[in-house]
Amino acid sequence: MNNYGSISLARSQRGIVLFMSLVMLLIITVLGISSVQTTSLQERMARNARDSNLAFQAAESALKDAEVIVEALTSLAQFNAASATENGLFYEADYDAVTNWSQINWADASGNYMTAATNIEGIASPPKFIIEHLKTVVSDVDSLNQSNIGQSTGSARTQIFRVTVYGTGGSDTAHLLIQGTYGKVF
Repeated sequence: MNNYGSISLARSQRGIVLFMSLVMLLIITVLGISSVQTTSLQERMARNARDSNLAFQAAESALKDAEVIVEALTSLAQFNAASATENGLFYEADYDAVTNWSQINWADASGNYMTAATNIEGIASPPKFIIEHLKTVVSDVDSLNQSNIGQSTGSARTQIFRVTVYGTGGSDTAHLLIQGTYGKVF
């Protein structure tokens, strides 16, 4: 065998090694870019989950604030006042075909809602809420005064309230509405 044949074979193999190296480099680059995109997507999902959790925690906190307000009520006089709807309090007679909470512009700084007093770190804006008096419920037993308590029937009237809370998360793009029903006997 002569030396001239082995030299041309070595030269052609050097080109294949270069080509294979470039193909491997391309595959590694594609894998690296894919992993960066996956990591970026996971980071965004984690941030959105955090925003959603903050919005929920803020709304729950405001729901507790509203329950404290309802528990402090001694009458429905504040709900009957003409300015009640300007203070976030709505009476059952205020109902139209559309519910009160769906007509609230939660983004309006001077909206017909109350702002929660609780300070939560990390949220974009404090939660807001309204309290609606839905109706008065008298139990069947008390409507006939079968337990013979008091002078008249219906002495144990339960006032039913609906609290609607609008909470935001770490950014203004994470919104959450929570409703709770609360009953109180006056």
